[in-house]
Amino acid sequence: MTHALREEATTDIVNPATGEVIATVPEHTKGETKEAFARARVAQKRWAQTSFRERRKIFLRFHNLVLDNRERLMDTIQDENGKSRLSALEELLDVALTSRHYAYKGAKLLKPRRRKPVVPVLTSTWEQRAPKGVVGVIAPFNYPLSLSVCDALAAIFAGNAVVLKPDSQTPLSALAGVELLERAGLPRDVFQVVPGRGSEVGQAIVEECDYLMFTGSTATGEKLAQQAAARLIDYSMELGGKNAMIVAHDADVKRTVDGAWIACFGNTGQLCISIERMYVHRDVAEEFIPAFVSKVQSLRVGAGHDWDIDMGSLISVEHADEVERLVNDAVDKGATVLTGGRRLPELGETFFAPTVLTDVPADAELYREEVFGPVVYIEVVDSDEEAIERANDTDYGLNASVWASGATGRRIAERLETGTVNINEGYAPAWSAIDAPMGGWKKSGVGRRHGDGGLTKYTEQRNVTQTRLITLMDNVVPRPQWAEAMATALKLGRDILR
Repeated sequence: MTHALREEATTDIVNPATGEVIATVPEHTKGETKEAFARARVAQKRWAQTSFRERRKIFLRFHNLVLDNRERLMDTIQDENGKSRLSALEELLDVALTSRHYAYKGAKLLKPRRRKPVVPVLTSTWEQRAPKGVVGVIAPFNYPLSLSVCDALAAIFAGNAVVLKPDSQTPLSALAGVELLERAGLPRDVFQVVPGRGSEVGQAIVEECDYLMFTGSTATGEKLAQQAAARLIDYSMELGGKNAMIVAHDADVKRTVDGAWIACFGNTGQLCISIERMYVHRDVAEEFIPAFVSKVQSLRVGAGHDWDIDMGSLISVEHADEVERLVNDAVDKGATVLTGGRRLPELGETFFAPTVLTDVPADAELYREEVFGPVVYIEVVDSDEEAIERANDTDYGLNASVWASGATGRRIAERLETGTVNINEGYAPAWSAIDAPMGGWKKSGVGRRHGDGGLTKYTEQRNVTQTRLITLMDNVVPRPQWAEAMATALKLGRDILR
C-alpha cells in the first residue's frame, strides 16, 4: 500500500461503466512525492544487497499470489477501468508471466561477464551491472495493473527501488500489486505507489528519479523526454500507435474474421497496440468485409464481471466524447459507417459501439491520428505491396498484424516498420513473448520493455579491468622497445581472436 503522509486532499475513484464511486485515495503533493523518494533511496541501498536467490524467491511467491488472487485482482481492474473480464485476465497473466520470466532469467542477465581484454594474460576485463537507483514509473489507465507492476518488476529485480505514479483514474490495481509484492517478501518502501496529479506527482518523479519509465501519449512523452535530457538521465517510453492490419491475398478468411475483432476491440480499443487500420487485399475483400462486419455486430457490449461480455466501457465520459468527435468528423468528411459509429446511452454514458468505417478520407483526423477507442477503418488494396506501403505510411510504428500464409506473412513482416508484428494474430502473442523485446519505432517510443533489455536498461554498466605483472603505458623497458613489444602483442592478439 502507499505510505501516505497526509490525506487532506483525496480523489474519488469512479467505476466508468456504472458511475459509482468505488474508493477514495489520497492525492499526494510534490513534496510528499519527494519524501517518498527519500525513503526509496534508503530502502534501495538495502535491497541492492539482497541476493539474486532471495529476489527470485520473492518473485516466484508473487507469481503464485497473483494467480491465487486472480478473481479479486480482475474485479479491481474492471471496477476502476470498465474493461471486460477477458481484457482484465490479459493483465493478470502478463504480470504473472513477467514475474516468472525475470525470476528465472534475471540473475543470468545481471551477473558479471568476462570481456575480451586488451592484452590476454596480462589483463582481464569484466563487465558489471549496478542498479540505477530509484526508478520513476508513470503509468497509464488502460492497463492499470500490467503497465504499473510489470515495468516495476524488472526495475526491482535489477536492484532498484521504484516510485510509481498511477493514472489518477486507476490507482487501485497498482496498490493491490504492491500489497501482494510485500506479502511475497518485498521490503517496505522498495516499491511505492503515489497517487496524485501529473502536475504534482508526475513532475516530482521526473525531477527526482534516476531513470524514467513512461507509458502514454506521444505528445506527453516528448515533453518528458526533454525534461529527462536536461537532467542527463536515461528513459524508456512506450507511446502512441496507429497500428495496421494487413489481410493478404492468401489469408484464411474465416480464421481472420474470428481473430481480427479482438485485435481491434480488445480492451475497448484503449490499447497502444490495438488495430485501427485494415488493408484488405481485393482477392479476399468481398468475402472478408461483410463477414467481419457481421462478427462485430454480434459482439456483446456491457458492464460487469460476466465472462460473456466481449467489450466494456471507455475510461470516462470525456474520452467517449472524444471518440464520438473523431468518428463524426470522419463521417462529415465522407466516411461510411459499416457498423457502430454511435454512443450506447442505453448502457451508460461511457459506452461506444464497436465501429467499422470505410471510405475514410485522408483529411479526416482519425485517418492518421490515434483514436484509442473501438474504431477501425478498412481500405481495399490491389496487392500485398500496396498494403505494406500504406501500413508504413505513418509517424507511428508500434505494432502490426498480418493475416496470411506462413511464407507470405513472414515476407510482409520483415518489411513493416514496427516494433512488433503478429502473424495470424492481433497483438497478444508478440506481447506475451516476454523473452523478446517489445517497443516502438518512430514516434511510438524509445527503448524496450520485455526481453533482456527490459531488465538491463535499469542498470549502469561498469568496466573492471585488472592488469598483472606490468604497467601497460609506462614500464621499465625503454619506450621504443616497449612500442615494438606492444605492437607485436596486439598483432598476436588479433590473430588469436580471429
